[in-house]
Amino acid sequence: MSILRFEAIKQAQDRPFVKVTPPSEKISDYFGCNVFNDEAMKQYLSADTYKKLKTAIAKGEPISLELADDVATGMKNWAISKGVTHYTHWFQPLTGSTAEKHDAFFDVEKDGKVIEKFKGSALAQQEPDASSFPSGGIRSTFEARGYTAWDATSPAFIMEDNGTKTLCIPTVFVSYTGEALDYKMPLLKALHAVDKAATAVAQYFESDVTSVIATLGPEQEYFLVDKAMYYTRPDLVSTGRTLFGHTPPKGQQLEDHYFGSIPSRVRAFMVDFEIECLKLGIPIRTRHNEVAPAQFECACTFEEANLAIDHNLLLMDVMEKVADRHDLKVLFHEKPFAGINGSGKHNNWSLQTNTGINLLAPSTKAKENLRFLTFFVNVIKAVHDNADLLRASIMSAGNEHRLGANEAPPAIISVFIGKQMNEILEELEKTATVKVAKGENIYMKTGINKIPPVLLDNTDRNRTSPFAFTGNKFEFRAVGASANCASNMIVLNTIVAHQLQIFKEEVDKRIAKGEKKEAAIINVLKNYIKESKKVIFEGDGYSEEWKKEAKKRGLTNITSCVEALEAFVSKKTIEIFEKHQVLSHRELEARYEILLENYIKKIQIESRMMGELVINHIIPTAISYQNRLVEYVRSLKALGIEDTLVENTMVVIKKIAGYVNDLQKNVKAMIDTRKVANNTADVHKRAEIYSKEVKGFFEPIRYAVDKLELTISDEMWPLAKYREILMIR
Repeated sequence: MSILRFEAIKQAQDRPFVKVTPPSEKISDYFGCNVFNDEAMKQYLSADTYKKLKTAIAKGEPISLELADDVATGMKNWAISKGVTHYTHWFQPLTGSTAEKHDAFFDVEKDGKVIEKFKGSALAQQEPDASSFPSGGIRSTFEARGYTAWDATSPAFIMEDNGTKTLCIPTVFVSYTGEALDYKMPLLKALHAVDKAATAVAQYFESDVTSVIATLGPEQEYFLVDKAMYYTRPDLVSTGRTLFGHTPPKGQQLEDHYFGSIPSRVRAFMVDFEIECLKLGIPIRTRHNEVAPAQFECACTFEEANLAIDHNLLLMDVMEKVADRHDLKVLFHEKPFAGINGSGKHNNWSLQTNTGINLLAPSTKAKENLRFLTFFVNVIKAVHDNADLLRASIMSAGNEHRLGANEAPPAIISVFIGKQMNEILEELEKTATVKVAKGENIYMKTGINKIPPVLLDNTDRNRTSPFAFTGNKFEFRAVGASANCASNMIVLNTIVAHQLQIFKEEVDKRIAKGEKKEAAIINVLKNYIKESKKVIFEGDGYSEEWKKEAKKRGLTNITSCVEALEAFVSKKTIEIFEKHQVLSHRELEARYEILLENYIKKIQIESRMMGELVINHIIPTAISYQNRLVEYVRSLKALGIEDTLVENTMVVIKKIAGYVNDLQKNVKAMIDTRKVANNTADVHKRAEIYSKEVKGFFEPIRYAVDKLELTISDEMWPLAKYREILMIR
């Protein structure tokens, strides 16, 4: 066994768990203590400033520089009172992670005196260098200017790390010429679009509705591994996943890890990061073991979508920081280990009015259920009409490994709604007369304005569905664990806004021709149900039968990330996004290029890491062990032993030679193919070569390495094995 691997196993076995003490017995005593929330604003802002700021946020009005100055002074005083020395504009560039540049809370006066200072101009806008962030050709390398601008709808917060405290101000990030260089700007535009469209439709049922917000509750799956074990795997460090590793004897086949007792060391980590999250106002409530060994999940209460996405990114950052003091590493990669489940980020999404009504919550009242069905059917229609775009929003190099692997939703976009909702839609489509079973009796409610009662939990859940209705919300299960939720939320909210706008136009035309409002709504919904029913599927999304059935229905099954991403630049997508002013044609083309480049770079890194491990670690170990066996055979023959022992050992020697030969041949071919790809100017063609050709070598190379892992003496194997990495206490 390699020294590094041996020491890592010993360290992992001997780790004590860190004792964690909450700041108070009651969460309510410290929840949001590091957030410039309502309570802090009331204390540190004047009553007039507070009122003006809240009004501007509620109405989406510009914040004057004078008001920004007053807010900045109060925010600075609050932060300094908590030991903060620096501030930063916290933004979400198209790298997939967050970014920050810290500045100190002081200035030097002419007389050399230092004073604490934070102006409204510094709060409202900063100018970080934009040249080194992905822009997809929007910015030239030599054009460095870009701007971050304060998002007042998401509260500022204090990030604590190793004794330092920094005030973080959520911002958007735009180029000098005004194009979005981040996820937050188009997200805010998409949320505005769905607010406008949903409000107009909701007013058919309730005139008091003046706004609609999209709500989101992301569930975060992740793996935990010991830090020492992590550093024995260069592939895990460089790519976030293990490129090699034979399936352990005990994986998840006994189904004993899911919801099992949480290991003490892991529980201490969970409690620790939850405390830090609660201080940041992140409403984290759920923790449990997931299906795979060393896999876990946490979830937060529903919030407004923009804030929920900020909180999810913060959550991931906090988890990584806290894990470090527990000598752990958090893995967010969608498929860090072969042969066991990967990790997703289930996005639970709904729409809520300013009057407190969940528009996707069924009711026992006919009028309220007509409202529910209106939004319910329109969401299904939006998914049906834009399935390829919805799939593109969750595709990445990591998620490509996970989707369709009989452990996660398939790449076929379908909607699960349950038996009762299916029956209701079928009756509605046929006659607008709906039958509902109630106990042993069947009763009927007639009339187009009569909708039957719908149970909140009207059906079993379907974990194989990528987009499932779960009682009062839709759960988009196909999102990858490492993804920024904003990517899929930009798409989902935009296509729903688009569909609701079309719906209102059609209903208004019918009303103008003399139809009653309820009749017009039902008649349009009946057409939508008929047009989108092929996307509704209730069965096993993992089955081969479904793939065949989906093909018959005309549903696409695009498993290639490169192919799936093309939906971002289709004529249809460009028209929708430009119509609702979420992203321009140029911005969409730029994002498409960035996503392709990101895919290329990740596959390139994996390919290079794979080649390095094979050449510098695996082959030398294999040859060394092979030489041992050769010497062993020679010693046997010298003793006059020529029996089956020699024959069997020769079989092993030849087997090793065969695997080494395969590795040398495939690694060389992979490197040559990579050179061809790197010399291909067109980014789409280059991505296709990486996807179809370079990546094609991964499986045969892995197969040979994993066979060698089973063949070579355990004491000589250089890489930590799955059974060692995954067994966390």
